[in-house]
Amino acid sequence: MTVIDVQKNPEALTLTVTARFDAPPEQVWKVWQDPRTLERWWGPPTYPATVVDHDLAPGGAVTYFMTGPEGDKYHGWWRVRSVDAPHGLEFEDGFADDSGRPDPGMPTTTVRVRLTAEGGAATVMTIESTFSSTEDMEKLVSMGMEEGISAALDQIDSILADSAA
Repeated sequence: MTVIDVQKNPEALTLTVTARFDAPPEQVWKVWQDPRTLERWWGPPTYPATVVDHDLAPGGAVTYFMTGPEGDKYHGWWRVRSVDAPHGLEFEDGFADDSGRPDPGMPTTTVRVRLTAEGGAATVMTIESTFSSTEDMEKLVSMGMEEGISAALDQIDSILADSAA
């Protein structure tokens, strides 16, 4: 299993997911850097993502939608705050309406991704989501955020195996 730890900290308003991959950080970074690769894992298996815009640079934006089993679409966006390839990035993450505009009725999170080399040939990825309030955290966790990101991350091993072949 890829995900090795999940920590919810209501006092700090954070959800932190840690995963380990048998690939160096430079290879793992590519799952964020390339929009077609990002599509292969960003959504859980039953909600695959389609990346519409992908500007992974400070001040840039990423827009996407996930398509559910019944064909229903859920739109989202990132505002990229910082990028330190291949070590990490930070972005604001939120929901969008059908035209891709941020949905002000839904919570946003600040996401910090860290890629740390482990023993030269492995990488530990830490994804920390920070919420604006306890209510926002409870809402997103109750919507399945923890299970969704864990299922999404579990798809990365096969992507890394494909790219190593």
